[in-house]
Amino acid sequence: MAGEELNRPPSLPPYAEMIFSAIDALKEKDGSSTSSISNYIESTCGSLPEEHTNILADQLNKLVENGELVVSNNNYMRPDSATPAKRGRGRPPKAKDPSAAETETPAAVTSPATAGSEVKRGRGRPKKDPNAPPSAKKVKAATVPTPPSKTGRPRGRPRKVQPEPAGVEAN
Repeated sequence: MAGEELNRPPSLPPYAEMIFSAIDALKEKDGSSTSSISNYIESTCGSLPEEHTNILADQLNKLVENGELVVSNNNYMRPDSATPAKRGRGRPPKAKDPSAAETETPAAVTSPATAGSEVKRGRGRPKKDPNAPPSAKKVKAATVPTPPSKTGRPRGRPRKVQPEPAGVEAN
């Protein structure tokens, strides 16, 4: 945007203002197309930079991303006040309870010893306490031999037997 301001003559207002004035002046039912906005800006402002169409397209995209303009059928218009704002990607954050925010102090949130059960836990597995005594090793129980099956064969798939190469003698 800094490069756009350098190329623009000093008498021109910012592109956002020119776009809003064009949309307000055109007042079309279905919104204003890019070409009609461009033609209006060219007719009202005499000298425009050579890359006017590129700058206009970039500014329109930025205004749409910020929620200041709405696009429908490639026509730009101002958003209605009844229309909710466009949400970003991902899950929205939980609404915070205003009464709980007043009672919490920053010290209570950071120190788990004073906060008691109101400690916010982080995601994932908790870290090991470096001051905790080492835990006792588990003792393995003696394995009980399995009784042979009725057929006399062991359980499971039999092992692969490597065939000896035929016709080769070992020295």
